[in-house]
Amino acid sequence: MDSNKIKKGLGRGLSSLIGETKVEIQNNKLSVSDLVPNKYQPRKIFDEENLNELANSIRERGILQPIIVRKSNDEKLKFEIIAGERRWLAAQKVGLHNVPVVITDADDLKSLEFAIVENVQRHDLNPLEEAQGYKKLIDEFSYDQEKVSKFIGKSRSYIANALRLLSLPDEVVKLIENQKLSAGHAKILVGLENASFVAGKIIENKLSVRQAENFVKLFKNKRLKPSNLKDANIMHLEMSIVNKVGLNVEIKNKKNNKGKISFEYKDLDQLNKIIDIIKSNY
Repeated sequence: MDSNKIKKGLGRGLSSLIGETKVEIQNNKLSVSDLVPNKYQPRKIFDEENLNELANSIRERGILQPIIVRKSNDEKLKFEIIAGERRWLAAQKVGLHNVPVVITDADDLKSLEFAIVENVQRHDLNPLEEAQGYKKLIDEFSYDQEKVSKFIGKSRSYIANALRLLSLPDEVVKLIENQKLSAGHAKILVGLENASFVAGKIIENKLSVRQAENFVKLFKNKRLKPSNLKDANIMHLEMSIVNKVGLNVEIKNKKNNKGKISFEYKDLDQLNKIIDIIKSNY
């Protein structure tokens, strides 16, 4: 194979998905001040603790994998990072003046592809950043979902579900970006009316994904509305019972602390289950 190509293996298989890209200079070093971030970088949030760990590794062993760059189209005499922005940031923490690089002639599309593949393969993106990367391929480079699917090595339904996250309200997006909601929680909220309200309740009550799913079922059944939401303790008790017995339950508690509890069953087996649970506690 031509030595002036980025070969399979560089960047954990980046080139196996992206294809071969011509390399202008190999094993070169550039000043950290000569590098600028990739304008197509889908990753917007870099975990400080992980950066510090990488910085410690670089301090001990140096940068083992070169940073992939291209000449910047926006800033003269600068080089835009295609893959390796974390290494560049960590190198600055350590106080390195020069870093190893591979200079390529990648165009905008290849630059975006490199950035997406590097991050997705290493699970470095939060679900929204991943979705935004796919959307850029579709909006700016005429990809369709099928092409994104084949390129990234994921199913088409995976791509479609990822893109649906971009329809979430801004308040929910910020919660996901700040890691207050997981990807599992985010998927539950897609397409849900009053998603922001439900997201707040998930965080307030520290609900697991399974508990959140049950909460959303109750919400969709119009048992819970923002205007007349029951006491948080009652709601938490409902969800605890739902998770315990596997059946929908509703607790109505009046101001005088009198009320009723109702179980929903769909067949005799479920009714017998309720009876057995009651009997076992006699």
